Amino acid sequence: MNLVERAKNILFTPAKEWEVIKTEPLTTGQMYSQYVMILALIPAIAGFIGQSIVGMSLLGESFRVPLFRGLAHAVVYYIFTLIGVYLLAFIIDALAPSFGAKKDMNGSLKVAVFSMTAAWVASIFNIIPILSILSLLGLYSLYLLYGGMKVVKEPPPEKLAGYYVVTLIVTIIVYVIIGVFAALLTLGSYGHGMRGW
Repeated sequence: MNLVERAKNILFTPAKEWEVIKTEPLTTGQMYSQYVMILALIPAIAGFIGQSIVGMSLLGESFRVPLFRGLAHAVVYYIFTLIGVYLLAFIIDALAPSFGAKKDMNGSLKVAVFSMTAAWVASIFNIIPILSILSLLGLYSLYLLYGGMKVVKEPPPEKLAGYYVVTLIVTIIVYVIIGVFAALLTLGSYGHGMRGW
């Protein structure tokens, strides 16, 4: 699996690429080592650079997260993201029978892994906090998730929307929890330990 080609194809020709992914023999180890562990570095590193090196401005005041704290946050966030992808796959698979979809953990992991591509790639904008609003382009991952569930999990057409909505709600909850835990474990409140510059 070529990471650059896969990322480009899933972003620009998702319907075609999901068909390729569906039949591609990929192990959990391959998906993680050749894709997830690399792309998931983008939000962790970009966030660290933006918050601890470039710094943020609010109401005319400039702030930086202290380097050690920012680095700790990046590491914890990265680890939680790796766990979160697998947890999302587990949820997709657990919900599958309720919506007439195939129960297949490998297929569910494919959907979880490759649907996150847009969110990971778009997080590059977090390097420059003033541009971080552009990371909203990562919402395209919601469309990728829908396409992946449709092609890979094959629920009956009339149940696809319900399957997607329930999965989406659970996904949002999972990633909010990841973000909150990462922040609580490493950053504490933004006001504590931050210095103007």
